[in-house]
Amino acid sequence: MTEGTTTAAAEGGDTLTRLEQEGEIAADYLEGLLDIADLDGDIDMDVEADRAAVSIVSDSARDLQKLVGRDGEVLEALQELTRLAVHRETGDRSRLMLDIAGFRAKKREELAVIGAQAAADVKASGEPLKLAPMTPFERKVVHDAVAAAGLKSESEGEEPQRFVIVLPA
Repeated sequence: MTEGTTTAAAEGGDTLTRLEQEGEIAADYLEGLLDIADLDGDIDMDVEADRAAVSIVSDSARDLQKLVGRDGEVLEALQELTRLAVHRETGDRSRLMLDIAGFRAKKREELAVIGAQAAADVKASGEPLKLAPMTPFERKVVHDAVAAAGLKSESEGEEPQRFVIVLPA
């Protein structure tokens, strides 16, 4: 191996170790939260797309719906609190992604369909298409789906009214 390859491999390993550490800190924080709320749930940790991914799952997903809230509002707040807990421990900003009771996974599938359909509509009409305001997570999934369909998209506007525009080729 050359020195550059060794350095890249070491950096990749360091990144993985750092993301695993973020996941462990987040899991500890969330386990404490579940205990306080007297809710049952298991914590799953993974590393996806260069970010720590932590999920709370349970046989009784209905109980966990309290932690998701209406349209994922509570989930978004818990994700930010968990990121702050990680930041407090590591001193580094975290891009950790939190999912509860499969809410984000289901939402990701729905948004991928919306993005693919928007791309198909733009290809057919040749006109840009403005979508409804979305959270940063939702916009990212739509941007990815549009790119997979071979088109470009942009985000415009100010939070919380920021939205995606799908552009013709």
